[in-house]
Amino acid sequence: MSAHTASRLIDAVIFDLGGVLAANGRHSDFAARFPADQAERVRSIMLGDYGTDGDHPWHRVERGEITLQEVRRLNREALHAAGIELPPAPTGGGPMMEFVVSEPMAELVRELRSHDFRLGVLTNNIAEFKAQWRTMLPFDELFDDVVDSHEVAMRKPNPAIYQLALARLGVAPERTAFLDDVASNVAAADAVGMRGVLVDVDPTEAVATVRRWAGLADAADLA
Repeated sequence: MSAHTASRLIDAVIFDLGGVLAANGRHSDFAARFPADQAERVRSIMLGDYGTDGDHPWHRVERGEITLQEVRRLNREALHAAGIELPPAPTGGGPMMEFVVSEPMAELVRELRSHDFRLGVLTNNIAEFKAQWRTMLPFDELFDDVVDSHEVAMRKPNPAIYQLALARLGVAPERTAFLDDVASNVAAADAVGMRGVLVDVDPTEAVATVRRWAGLADAADLA
């Protein structure tokens, strides 16, 4: 057994997509088209109480129950009822969400892969975004499994979707790190026994934490 293997606290790492593997896709991006003083209200209208798994349209589309077109219609109605004007759509005809890879996270994934960790993705996502984000990284080469909420009819923070991700990787929760940019999703991972890591806009601290747990820390990580 090598020294770094003996010092491992984890055998697997599961990554969220937006705000983690992707540098964008955080909740703040949903309100980016609106004036700053409306941002919090817009996020509440468009995403609902994200720390719950309820009947809000965005929760339903992430479980694959309705389409993005239906969500957009319901959002327009809710924004209008709140007296908030919907800004013009971005020009250019591109996709609603253009995912951009987080290079520090991609580097971490490749380092973990080279040391034989089990790697997974657990994302609250929608069918209409899949074709775009799947081109962001070679997911089939880098990850052992991908759990996409709309495909399994469950979404974070439902404990069952974390348990599904663990079962599909064949790993124990206490030996698995879980990275997400949403605090309620990290808390839900902790509740099922995983090692949750909250990822900030600057992912440096989260990357260093995972490297320590993986027994890969260098002097800078340990300082």
